[in-house]
Amino acid sequence: MQYKTGMRLPLSILDLAPVAAGSSACTALHRCVDLARLGERLGYVRHWFAEHHSMPSVASAAPEILIAHVAAATTRIRVGSGGIMLPNHAPLRIAESFHALAALHPGRIDLGIGRAPGSDVAASRALRAAGGDAIGQQLSELLAFSRNDFPPGHPYRGVHAEPVDAALPPIWLLGSSGASARMAGQAGMGYSFASHFSPAPAAPAFAAYRAAFQASADFPQPHAILGMSVVCAPTTEEAEYHAATMDLAWLRIRRGEFLPLPSPDEALAYPYSAAEREAIRDYRALTVVGDPAQVRERIERAARECRADEVMIVSNLHDPAARLRSYELVASAFA
Repeated sequence: MQYKTGMRLPLSILDLAPVAAGSSACTALHRCVDLARLGERLGYVRHWFAEHHSMPSVASAAPEILIAHVAAATTRIRVGSGGIMLPNHAPLRIAESFHALAALHPGRIDLGIGRAPGSDVAASRALRAAGGDAIGQQLSELLAFSRNDFPPGHPYRGVHAEPVDAALPPIWLLGSSGASARMAGQAGMGYSFASHFSPAPAAPAFAAYRAAFQASADFPQPHAILGMSVVCAPTTEEAEYHAATMDLAWLRIRRGEFLPLPSPDEALAYPYSAAEREAIRDYRALTVVGDPAQVRERIERAARECRADEVMIVSNLHDPAARLRSYELVASAFA
């Protein structure tokens, strides 16, 4: 059911285990539990981990391990991948991992799948990414391993994912341009659109997803999640201060520099050129920054415009306390 004015908009968390300058990736991983427990207490629906490789600013290279760790440290919030990058993995390995997670944490695991490698060319080669296979073929194999239903004569006939008495969790296809939307709908899966980094409008992708949707056991109705980048603080000025971290981090990523997240003071002192400031203005159009009332208004407007069923928030801030408070303020604004 799509979000409508007067209803409480379901909120979720996207976690990249951001690594702050002056801290460490190990510390970032341990902080994932703090955020998940806070999210559970505040009523966030799910906590997903993104897969990225060889990036000093991101510690979530192994989502399935973080999922197991966080699910064991919480009791109610759904935990999943946002996503597992299918080109990087053998479909059987994904099926086995998520059958095991579903067995350990029944009814609480989500399997979000992405089409991109989530890394640069060198890291993709190191992963021996199976980029030659179309995502449709890889997805079909994953499902066949889970259901043990390869046809007679197929070379994988009889190969299946264990434990067989745990079902594969609900599958969500991730997209940033709409290319996966129709596939997700036809397969009766969930769909999540990455507006936190994609300048493409979400509404056409969501419309294509709903138009193609065919009901399934996991999804009797279509369910579309809108990913949004959000920085919320008690005042607009404080939110702008913390958002400076994301400005410089995003600029560096565009240049191929994957450094730990800079502090707001470092970012504010950076000597931006006129062209760089223009690029940051384009990025800021994708980011919600403000006090709780401003943030709620912008999130609600974005959800209405694309008829989202849920909004998933990512906040990559240097200060871990400010990051937790941002999620807390957003939840309070929607309470």
